[in-house]
Amino acid sequence: MELLKQRILQDGKCFPGGILKVDSFINHQMDPMLLYKVAEEFVNRFKDTGVNKIVTIEASGIAPAIMVGYIMHLPVVFVKKKQPKTMENMLTTTVHSFTKDREYTVCISNNFLTPEDNILFIDDFLAFGNAALGVLDLVEQSGASVTGMGFIIEKAFQDGGKILRKKDIKVESLAIVDDLSDCKIVIR
Repeated sequence: MELLKQRILQDGKCFPGGILKVDSFINHQMDPMLLYKVAEEFVNRFKDTGVNKIVTIEASGIAPAIMVGYIMHLPVVFVKKKQPKTMENMLTTTVHSFTKDREYTVCISNNFLTPEDNILFIDDFLAFGNAALGVLDLVEQSGASVTGMGFIIEKAFQDGGKILRKKDIKVESLAIVDDLSDCKIVIR
């Protein structure tokens, strides 16, 4: 997606350790027009997969997931990083956050993730695949199925994409970053 790639090169910031910061247009301050174009691209790539629900994980995946759900006229549910006292039929798993370097016990209500659901997972980044693998665990616990996973940005030099593709999951990344060495952004 050329528009996204140009924006990453123009406004993205690189930090040591393989960190790409896109907080000025994707995951802190958001550009709704760009996110709408991102959502349209996801819809085009996943429209024939039989998806009936969009799933994401809080917080950065919520905005693009809602845009996809809006265009596809599908419900959106997000996996929570804190367990609310009022959640019924809770499914949980543990996810390691690369960005924050900590473990989270994430949860979702089995009322909103059922065996009848064919989910499309949407998130901002695919790095090591920890969030996606956590969602796959929750999906397996619920009896639902995954029709695909869409990521705005994939860091190809980390193993998440390889791991997910080996599981025969349809993985679509709109911008693939091949390298962040020496704080230079190299996009495929």
